[in-house]
Amino acid sequence: MEKFFSISKTAETAGMTAETLRYYDRIGLVTPSKTDKNTGYRYYSQAEIVRLNTIKALRSMDLTLSEIRNILEYDDLKKIAEALKQTEAKADKKIAELRDAKNKIRRARNFYESKLYGNAFSDNIFLKEFPRRVILLSDKLSAPTVDNLWNYHRHFYGRLTQEIREDFSFDDLAGIYECGGTARMFALCNSFVQTDGIRILPQGKYLCADCTEENREETLRLLTTKAKDEYGASPRFSVQIIVLSGILQWNYQAQVPVEKI
Repeated sequence: MEKFFSISKTAETAGMTAETLRYYDRIGLVTPSKTDKNTGYRYYSQAEIVRLNTIKALRSMDLTLSEIRNILEYDDLKKIAEALKQTEAKADKKIAELRDAKNKIRRARNFYESKLYGNAFSDNIFLKEFPRRVILLSDKLSAPTVDNLWNYHRHFYGRLTQEIREDFSFDDLAGIYECGGTARMFALCNSFVQTDGIRILPQGKYLCADCTEENREETLRLLTTKAKDEYGASPRFSVQIIVLSGILQWNYQAQVPVEKI
C-alpha cells in the first residue's frame, strides 16, 4: 500500500517550507498525490518527495523555476542530457566562486590573526632576501580596486590564451609592478610558460617597507634613495605587494632591489 505524507512532514523531509509546497502546487510544478475534499489537506507520495529533492538540487544551481519545469517535463533523452550538462557547468562555476570566496575569507582571517599577534604591519625599513619570482602583468589593470582585487585570479587566467591556460597556476598574492614610469598589477606565478606579460623578479636582497595607499609613493622614493645612497644600487623597478588590512581594505609592502641586476 502506497504511503502518503502530510504537507508538514513532506516539507520537513524535503528541507522546504509548507508555503513553498503550496506555491509549487499553485503553479503546477509539484502537485500532491491527493487532496482531501473536505479539509483541503494535501498529501504527498514518495514520488513527489523525489521530485521536490530534484527541484531543490536544481535551484541550488541558480536555475529558475521555469528552467526546472522544462527539464522535468522533457521526454527527449538528448534534451535532458544537454540540460544536465549545462547545469553541471553552472555547478562547476559556482564551486569555483565558492572556493574563491573561501580564499578571500582565509586571507582576511590570516591578516587579523597576524595583527592579533603583532606581526601585521611595520613602520621600519628592512632588508629581506627573496628567491627568484615570476609574475604575470595585467594588460589592463594598474592598481587594485574592490572589484578587481577580489577577482584577480579570474582576470589573469582570462588574459591567457586557451592553449596555455592550463600551464599556469597562481599563488594567493597580487601586487603592483612599476618600471619606466608604468604601473601594472601582477599575479605571482607558481607555474607558467613564456608569454607576453611575464616578468622575472631576480633572486636577491630587497629593501622593504610597509605603507598605505596615502604614503605609497613617498615610501618608494625613500626606498629608492636609500638603495642608491647606502647600497650603490639604481633600482630599475619596484614592486608593491598587496597586504589585506580588512575585508575591503588593503595596504602594501613596497620592495626595491638593492643588488645589481
